[in-house]
Parts: sequence; C-alpha cells; structure tokens
Amino acid sequence: MTCKIQNNIKNLVEKFNFYGHKKYKLIILFGLLGDFDSFEYAINLKNFIDNHEDKNLDIFAIAIGNQIGKEKFCKFTGFPTKNLIVVSDNKIHNDLEVSKGLDIGFGGWINMLLMLSGVNSFRTIKEVIRGYTGDRKAKQIYSEFEKINILKLLKFSGNSFKQVFGDGYLRPFELATFRLNNMNEIIQNWGDYILNEKYLPQRGATFFMDDQNKVVYKFFSSDVLGYSPNMRDPLGFLSDLIK
Repeated sequence: MTCKIQNNIKNLVEKFNFYGHKKYKLIILFGLLGDFDSFEYAINLKNFIDNHEDKNLDIFAIAIGNQIGKEKFCKFTGFPTKNLIVVSDNKIHNDLEVSKGLDIGFGGWINMLLMLSGVNSFRTIKEVIRGYTGDRKAKQIYSEFEKINILKLLKFSGNSFKQVFGDGYLRPFELATFRLNNMNEIIQNWGDYILNEKYLPQRGATFFMDDQNKVVYKFFSSDVLGYSPNMRDPLGFLSDLIK
C-alpha cells in the first residue's frame, strides 16, 4: 500500500473523526449521493451491519451531497446518519486518485449515459443483464414475506419470486427490481440527491484499515454498477479481512 494513500486515509480519519470504537475500519468513498452505486452499496452495508453486529467493524462513508440529501439517503437506505459525511465537491476523490469516470467534454449527463451504455465502463452491461437473468451463484435479495412497492403502482411480496423461480439464489428480475426501486427514489428526489450533475460519472472507492490503522485493502471503482471486484458477493472481501 503506497504511503500517499495511507497518509491521505489517515488524514480523513482525523479530519472527520472516523475513529470509532471497534478493531477495524471500513471507509467508503461514494460518488454522488444519487449515484446507483451509492444506493446499492449503502443498502448492502446496512444489511451487513444488521446481520453481523458481532463483527468488530466500524463503517464510515463520504459522499458528494448536502444535508437534505443525506437525511433522505439514510432514511431510504438505512445507512447510519452519524457515519456518513457529505462534501460539496470531489476534491477528496481527486486527492486519492479515484476515477472521475468518462469525460468527453459534453457534461455529466452525456458522460453518464455513455457509461451506462458500456463506454469506458466495461462491466456495466454485464451487470445490467445479470439483473434481469438472475445468478445462481449470488444470494437472493428479497425474503418470502418482504413487501415490494414499484413506482407506487405495482405492489407484491418476495413470495412472487419464490413462486415463479424458487429461492436460495438471485432470481431473474430480482436485482433489476431492486435497482428500479432505488432509481425511482433518486429520480423523485433528484434535486436533493444530485448536488451537481458534473459529478454524475464520479466513481467511488473502498478502504479497509486493520487494528493498527493501516490500510490493508483498497478497491477503486471504474464502472457504473461496479463498486466491488465481485458483484456476485459485493461484501465478500470482508470475510477474509475480519478474523
């Protein structure tokens, strides 16, 4: 791990008081609050916290946004409000050399649409397709009794997926449904979640610190829907790091 990254992360811990009380630290750099990856990653982290309270891990995150967006984001995703810091630009991302995403000079919207089409975001199309086809090697999202509300028009339970496709794996359309629900929340609150559209292509990063406050794991995203090296099990890396 380079000294520059180590020093920059150490400075973030000091600046934002990311000390916590547990043995390990996970520090996440989201892009915009309203980025698809920010929502999906935050929900997965919230579920990890709920299901692994015994894990000796503090989780902190930084996102580009404002306080109103932060409150809505945490209410929707369940991510702890006190563990999320919002900033007004991507200076921290630049200091850590996190990918800015595609920039062809026509603004954030055009850049983001091109990335969603797979331009300079090579894993995106594959991940979109997986959302519709399902994945036998990934975990299911919705439990049998979980209520699902799509666009406030279509309401059903997780049992619908079970009845048609069975259970115990990521069923067809399940991940796409999950992402559609996130997208609907973003669009309905666009002005609160998207602080500045020029940051739409901005990608994120993940840093794990051991009990000596040393960065022992890092991942820099370069793709939309690519916040982890293994999207089948996005938080799988934690099992190897937390002993």
